[in-house]
Amino acid sequence: MNTSSLTRRDFITAASVGVTTAMMPWSMRGAEKTPVAVWPIGCFNRAWTNWSFDVALDAIKGAGYQTTGLLTTTKDDPFTGSAATPEYLAALKQKIVSRGLKANMCALRVKNDAPLAEAIADTRKQLTNAQTLGLPFALTFGVDQPEHYPQFYKVMADAAAFAQERGIKLVIKPHGGGSGASEEILRCMKAVAHPNFKVWYDAGNIIYYTGKDPVAELERVAEHVTGFCAKDCVGVHGEPMSQFGTGKVDFAAVFRKLKSAGFNGPIMVEGVKVEATPEATMANARANRLFLEKVLASI
Repeated sequence: MNTSSLTRRDFITAASVGVTTAMMPWSMRGAEKTPVAVWPIGCFNRAWTNWSFDVALDAIKGAGYQTTGLLTTTKDDPFTGSAATPEYLAALKQKIVSRGLKANMCALRVKNDAPLAEAIADTRKQLTNAQTLGLPFALTFGVDQPEHYPQFYKVMADAAAFAQERGIKLVIKPHGGGSGASEEILRCMKAVAHPNFKVWYDAGNIIYYTGKDPVAELERVAEHVTGFCAKDCVGVHGEPMSQFGTGKVDFAAVFRKLKSAGFNGPIMVEGVKVEATPEATMANARANRLFLEKVLASI
């Protein structure tokens, strides 16, 4: 193009197109013509815990994601765990930023066997670390043993208030036990009784832990859902780290229900088939992202 012959309108239009293209998700460039997702799609690190977190970040970036979540800790990476040092957190933040990624959540590990005061203090330390990293969400898996329920509710009530003061949204995901499905989740929310305690839905886990229909279970909690953990599952205790579309989760029906409830994301990919190499696993993560984008474009 001969730029000397451009009118002012032509120049503004060309510049606008260039900026728009630069801001497009990778799924809308080049050979991948899938329409942009309705809600932002990120990817957890879980599929790459056989390798270093650096490898995980490179793979997540390479698979076309812009957001990651600090879900699964390793011996080398406590993430926002209470043992994390300021030096470690600073280095962790730099690793993420240097790849042009953003982290949007951490997972809380509650000391259910510890005295209440110790459990509260430890959870607050984790939330303080999350604040240091600028994370908008902190996720709890709930609790398995009924004898732990009363203390867990007290810890979460304190954590919800503590997190809110620091701009962090506290969320719980279906994970068996005290958060197995909608009945247990609603009981937990009632016991915690704080507006800063919401749900990150996991349709795959509903199947994995309870065998119930995740669409029917979503009906009762959809208004409380502020995030979605994406995984597929073939049945109770079936393989959760699998490719989307190979299990029983009806993603389109789930997303239609969330859309009708006013859900606005994020969606975080957790289930990815783990291969022998991080590169092959990355290809599976990319395929799952494209799967979700196609489903979202259809609803």
